[in-house]
Amino acid sequence: MTTTTGAERAGDSLSAFQEKNRSITSFIGHPPGVGWLSAAEFWERFAYYGMQALLVLYLSHYLFQPGTIEHVWGIGWFSHALESIYGPLDYAALASAVVGFYTATVYLTPILGGYIADRLIGRTATVAIGAGMMAAGYFLLCIEHTFLIGIFALLFGVGCFKGNIAAQVGDLYTIDDARRADGFQIYFLGIQMAVIIAPLITGTLGEKVGWNWGFASAGVGILIGLIIYLFGRSAYPPEKLQKKGEVETVVRPPLTAKDWGVVAILVALLPVLALALVSNQQIFNAYLIWAEKNYDLALFGGTMPTSWMFSIDAVVSTFLMIGVIAFWRWYGRHWPEPAEITKIVIGTAISATAPLVLALYSQIVVQTGHPVPLWWSVAFHVLNDTGFSMVLPVGLALYSRAAPKGLGGIMIAVYYIHLFIGNNLVGYLGGFLDKMSGAQFWLMHAAIMGVATVLLFLARVFLGRYLVPTKADEAAA
Repeated sequence: MTTTTGAERAGDSLSAFQEKNRSITSFIGHPPGVGWLSAAEFWERFAYYGMQALLVLYLSHYLFQPGTIEHVWGIGWFSHALESIYGPLDYAALASAVVGFYTATVYLTPILGGYIADRLIGRTATVAIGAGMMAAGYFLLCIEHTFLIGIFALLFGVGCFKGNIAAQVGDLYTIDDARRADGFQIYFLGIQMAVIIAPLITGTLGEKVGWNWGFASAGVGILIGLIIYLFGRSAYPPEKLQKKGEVETVVRPPLTAKDWGVVAILVALLPVLALALVSNQQIFNAYLIWAEKNYDLALFGGTMPTSWMFSIDAVVSTFLMIGVIAFWRWYGRHWPEPAEITKIVIGTAISATAPLVLALYSQIVVQTGHPVPLWWSVAFHVLNDTGFSMVLPVGLALYSRAAPKGLGGIMIAVYYIHLFIGNNLVGYLGGFLDKMSGAQFWLMHAAIMGVATVLLFLARVFLGRYLVPTKADEAAA
């Protein structure tokens, strides 16, 4: 008689669920779990981007001002900790440093959340706890005294939520289901919509009605996301729990030497993926400063706020992501769809041409002495966002598929580290904007992304066997 381990039973249950999902197309060609998870992520990102749109304004204009900053519990030791990194900080610099600390650390805490889910209590429970912690965090921001408590609650909550909900999207599919990348692009489509909508609602409430109203609306948003997430539980991948004393923990298979080799490859790719996104991440940094001087921002008889370039990019990106999804669906009906790593190479190559457009515009401005028309910016955003649509969301699909069993949530969290690296890199590169001509500055970005394209292509050629696992590989494992 043969016996099965808990890990094998858990794997069998998940495999049966994934095989069943292959024939389920009730949500625009995908299993219903994609819809529930994408809707929950939309509201989480609504809350995140809504709060982010207000945070630096709230700190610099109100909370970090004499007479109010003294009310913040723990601000003394926290400001000292930041000054040990950045040097002496006045109130304005402290506001910027706090925002920088939050937006950087938010890409690191998912590693902790991935460990909690993969090794302790499972993804569904961890995501629900994360959403609850974020809701508490947003409401704590409404109170001057508890601002820092709210920030740390948000960091822990995002850590529990972000990587694990993405891992659940990946677990909806078998290892050879070509819909995986398409599913992650749909998932990211919800995020793009949140980027467009959130600042319009929370920003308006925060700036026009009251700061607390803006943060509270973010808290309400994540509560809506939590309700949606809990309603969709039956559509999520099953997880096997086992009793260890009085505690239920997740059953996970042991890792092999090959598994650790795959982990090493995925970690080694992180800096390369960071290079692949410098054009896109620079939109939130030096691109705004460059745009203010090089685009004619006249609009409807007035001058368009430079920050609206965010909205232009988000709108273009949303439509292009829909177009990219439609293209690959059409392509898949006629030919075998390429693997995720191949799509990433293609996307990086396309987006690497976007900085060349800005280099050309910079040269035109120098030669004519006049800024270029605002509508010319569309060319840059089309090239950048077409490539972006095949890099960031497809990268999630790649890490979801290639991650060894038992490390799915952790490796999705590890994937986000490339954004931490990339955001720090574009901050460094942005310092060259005043030291180079505009053409040189953007040619530098194009060259960096060209190097990333070559390195990713080489990874596809020499490591593709490990990055594109098959059903046979899964069975052998």
